[in-house]
Amino acid sequence: MKKETILAVAVALVVGLLGGYLVFSISGGKSAAPVGGGIPAGGGSPVDYQQRIVEAEKIVARDPKNLQAWIQLGNDYFDTEQAEKSINAYGKALELDPNNANVLTDQGIMLKKVKQIDKAIANFEKAQSLDPKHLQSLYNLGVVYMDDLKQPDKAIKYWSRYLELDPTSPNAQQIRALIESAKGLQQLPAQQGPIFKK
Repeated sequence: MKKETILAVAVALVVGLLGGYLVFSISGGKSAAPVGGGIPAGGGSPVDYQQRIVEAEKIVARDPKNLQAWIQLGNDYFDTEQAEKSINAYGKALELDPNNANVLTDQGIMLKKVKQIDKAIANFEKAQSLDPKHLQSLYNLGVVYMDDLKQPDKAIKYWSRYLELDPTSPNAQQIRALIESAKGLQQLPAQQGPIFKK
């Protein structure tokens, strides 16, 4: 294998591992609190997502304007890898609260998962316009530009902004590693010619 190919594979593995970890650690904005109406909180025991989903579905059927129930339902679908259902539940929450940066970002992550990249970017950018210090949307903009659009320069721009806002947390260390990986990919095309195409 060529040196550049090995480097690209190594960088992809690092980005994938760190990205997976960060999506869950940074998306701490997702509420695990009960929404009322009998949804179990989990309290140290394993979460019974199916039971929580059933309860939340009953709540929104009775009270379609229950914002917290829609958010919890979106979160539980998110956590159980039901992307389309999560997108729809978050959509209902956004009808009730269109300026919720956390919900926009979580829906954006699910949109990315189903390869609706333009919509995901629009969600992350709207979250940023609503809250320019929203770390999760900055992180995810970097991920989309790095992983999906193969534009490491734009990923670096968003991740650098993240570090301006949060330079010392454990997540910041991981963001620095992602930036270094992206910088390595920026240099490869100059050495070998274009690698990434749209």
